[in-house]
Amino acid sequence: MNTLSKNPDLKEINAFKKKLNWGDVPAIYHMVSTSIGELDGILSYGFDSAFKQILNKSKWNLPLLDGYEDNLNIIQVNKKPKIALKHFFTAVHYELHCYPIVNGEKMARTMINDPNCPFMRWDPEVLQRLFRVSSLVSYMIYSIDGGDQADMALIKFAYLRIEQLIEILRESFDIVEIKGYTIAEFYQEISSRKGNAVITDIIDSPSTTSE
Repeated sequence: MNTLSKNPDLKEINAFKKKLNWGDVPAIYHMVSTSIGELDGILSYGFDSAFKQILNKSKWNLPLLDGYEDNLNIIQVNKKPKIALKHFFTAVHYELHCYPIVNGEKMARTMINDPNCPFMRWDPEVLQRLFRVSSLVSYMIYSIDGGDQADMALIKFAYLRIEQLIEILRESFDIVEIKGYTIAEFYQEISSRKGNAVITDIIDSPSTTSE
């Protein structure tokens, strides 16, 4: 394996990384790859996560959404729940956060049986962070300093997987806003500002994608 295919999966990227490094894979690569593997598992195997929980229609506020059970006992809704998403970066990690929209406002507090909330129970400590890619920010900095083709492929793979997860959410939810840098945009910012700004400068910079 001298090159990667056009759309490599995680297994292929990992094998290519080992080949490039004669089997000696850096610890930070292993950490990020493992975390992305867990993210990939949400798509491939349905691993339990806040992402999976908010898609559970039995926990939705059906009266608000004009919802019902059909004759096959499958929940249907005539109105999609409204949510907002945020690409959230710390100095080390990447996370995707979710906020229910209540009366036109994003909510980041606990709500239980609120008639205007699209969920019967919203607990931010459990549900707000849909998933995390651990050490991704540190890894992007590492890759800019001297990454190889496998490093770039892993970052691209993470970006594409997250976009897929957002598209899955879009099928069930009315996503009214997506804020923050995508992974691709954040990487570009790190690269363009390198030597001129610290990571917190980039994190605090405004970046919004509106629906």
